[in-house]
Amino acid sequence: MIGLDTNVLVSFLIQSEHEQTGAAARYLAENCGRKTPCFVNRIVLVELVWVLETAQYQRGVIADVLERLCRAAELRVEDGDAALAAARRYRTGEADFSDYYLGQVNKRLGCASTATFDRRAAALPEFSLINN
Repeated sequence: MIGLDTNVLVSFLIQSEHEQTGAAARYLAENCGRKTPCFVNRIVLVELVWVLETAQYQRGVIADVLERLCRAAELRVEDGDAALAAARRYRTGEADFSDYYLGQVNKRLGCASTATFDRRAAALPEFSLINN
């Protein structure tokens, strides 16, 4: 299995005039298939969201991208079910995608809650606020 870096997915998804776009598309077409999916680490998903938010993409568009990546037979997304659930909540929520994803993964791994100082994250049922 081949792991993908964030810059490969960004180059492929943005479809700019940059030469890396074509190289990324060719690489994915030649190396990521249903029988040999490429691996997308959870860190890559979080970085991808950050890049797309920085480029001013709306939450709905970013959530669509995440959902498509999670469902692509040519990719294996780490904790894909948690990523998909996080993308759905991120679409209309106020917290960061990384908080939704972290909460989902930690819950699946048996955490009763995830302690945080982040008030937006603490509003999620998987989190608990640490008062300072």
